[in-house]
Amino acid sequence: MSTSEKPRGTATRLVHDDYVAPSPFGGLNVGVHHASTIAWPTVAQMRARDWKHDTGYSYGLHGTPTTYTLAHRIAALEGGMHCLLVPSGLAAIVLVDFALLQTGDRLLLPDNVYNPSRDLGDTVLAGLGIETVFYDPMDPASLEAAIDERTKLIWLETPGSVTMEMPDIPALVAIAKKHGVLTAIDNTWAAGLLFRPFNHGIDIVMHALTKYPSGGSDVLMGSVTTRDDDLHQRLKAVEMKMGYGIGGDDAYLMLRGLATMEMRLDRSGENGLALARWMSARPEISAVLHPAFPDCPGHEFWKRDFSGSAGLFSVIVDESIEEAQVDAMIDALELFSIGFSWGGVHSLAVPYRIALPGGPARDAAPWPHRGVLVRFYAGTEDAVDLIDDLQQAFVKLGR
Repeated sequence: MSTSEKPRGTATRLVHDDYVAPSPFGGLNVGVHHASTIAWPTVAQMRARDWKHDTGYSYGLHGTPTTYTLAHRIAALEGGMHCLLVPSGLAAIVLVDFALLQTGDRLLLPDNVYNPSRDLGDTVLAGLGIETVFYDPMDPASLEAAIDERTKLIWLETPGSVTMEMPDIPALVAIAKKHGVLTAIDNTWAAGLLFRPFNHGIDIVMHALTKYPSGGSDVLMGSVTTRDDDLHQRLKAVEMKMGYGIGGDDAYLMLRGLATMEMRLDRSGENGLALARWMSARPEISAVLHPAFPDCPGHEFWKRDFSGSAGLFSVIVDESIEEAQVDAMIDALELFSIGFSWGGVHSLAVPYRIALPGGPARDAAPWPHRGVLVRFYAGTEDAVDLIDDLQQAFVKLGR
């Protein structure tokens, strides 16, 4: 306070104070910055603000030191240059679609796509005059046949989020590049560690940070990562207009989760393999859908392109076993929770009803399995305890 000023009232002094904390502070974690309003020292600096780049600050919605740090770490994780953070994985998909598509365009989705992405195409995008066409990700010729002059974006998944097929990503990307179409990939299963999409020519990498990066099943967030400056600015312009923003507390929790993600992923992946191997020997299970298993569609592409496997996989219960028995088995599990999402320390189990024949692109090659599909996620518990839990619950299957 200037010596020429008269003393300020208590209410004012509780808001305005001359104290400045000493710097630097040697904490090991990134500080949590909360802000909606960001103040500038001068009007000139306010007028020179730039929300398009992370070289400064303009408004809390557009970034703080905490969110900038997280975005840079996710970009490094994926091998990209730029990263946008949004409130969920689905929000990341919406951002990409809205930024790159307009009325009259065609969007191509794999027919085993994450179901909310399918619903988005069938409802919201359809209402905007954007056509969604499905292709068989296991047949590159199906993708080639679906591309026309209106096609502006192709989504890929590694692997299919429920049915777990692993496509030949380089082959699909080569087709897209031949036709000059942008590609976006959901890299959530690989957690940014097991597969490097940019090394295979992908343009945009989407990641549901809600899963492995969070690790605690308590934070929702998604990311969109790119290497191209112009493409990043195209996406960022729409992100700003849609009002997407990330709070400092969520960013802090995600940064904390990132530090242990590789260890958790390794443990989860090992547990997943142990559970899948145990189930493959059970007469109640007719098929194990795990990319690391030789009989899983696309296993050869997983073996060629991936450095390991995550803890998420599916199984097909023998068709002689009724859905009610499968539900009873899942209800009987003690260490597996019933819940969507995954990537945390807790194991999960969820039954799915797969529509036949499997998708518009597969009329000639319908979904080959007739039993109930159950998707399992192996957390970080002791594998022997998880197997014991499955053992006691499988009694409900009546074998």
